[in-house]
Amino acid sequence: MAADEHPDQDQTGVGPTQELSLRVSVGVLARVVFDHPQNGQPMLALERKATLVRKGSSDRVLVRAQPFGGAVRLLVAGALSAVIGNWHFDSQRSRAEQDMRIFIQPTAWQALRQLCLGQLTQAEAGVFESAPDRELAEEFADALNLQLSPEQYTRRTLGIVEERAPVPTDNIHAAGYATARLYRIDEVAIIDRDLVLAVLANSRGVTNQDLTERVLKDARSGGRGRANAVLALPMETVRAQYRTMPGSMRYHPVAMDGNILDGNVQTLFTGELDGTR
Repeated sequence: MAADEHPDQDQTGVGPTQELSLRVSVGVLARVVFDHPQNGQPMLALERKATLVRKGSSDRVLVRAQPFGGAVRLLVAGALSAVIGNWHFDSQRSRAEQDMRIFIQPTAWQALRQLCLGQLTQAEAGVFESAPDRELAEEFADALNLQLSPEQYTRRTLGIVEERAPVPTDNIHAAGYATARLYRIDEVAIIDRDLVLAVLANSRGVTNQDLTERVLKDARSGGRGRANAVLALPMETVRAQYRTMPGSMRYHPVAMDGNILDGNVQTLFTGELDGTR
């Protein structure tokens, strides 16, 4: 959605300033799961995202697996301004898509945190969207070239994850800035057999090299240099890998089965890594 198409477009600025120095990212992530049709093994589906990264005269393609979902879409920008005062989007892209990736005054964080916690626990959208369904459908369309329907899955909220200590982001649009994060985690269970088979076929049939070639072809034709696929892994294999890691290391990218899992994958197992759940 273009910025000027949004019904409540806030003509705020973009990027950090001396005053607006804390980056905040608010999202809803989907733990997409299904039972393997051959052996009933619980599986986790992640989005494999390939992106062209330009740095000076050098181009490279970054392929990482991450949870489906992402930053929530801001619906009532004025309500946000009324609570925290001045703020900026973190990038032109976030502004165009109305993503809740923003820069605020550090002193405004507690007020924004309380607003976001209240919004994320709501069943209906308010100041921003609080469910992953729209973005989930868009990402399945990108990765699998199919239309996801609500009848193909069930959804339940697992909880809210708060990363209390701001840590530098590796987001290419705001790399290095200290970021406070809030996520709502929803479990999305695929119950449609045909969709399960499509996920498995895509995971097996599309390699990271395939994605890299698609990205380069897209960039040469004037596109944004992006491509998407699905990665399906045994749920317990992923959980066990994180359990072997110190807590401070789980937020870093992890190599697994020839793929790189983004740092936010571990949030899908909140409450399960150090306890007995």
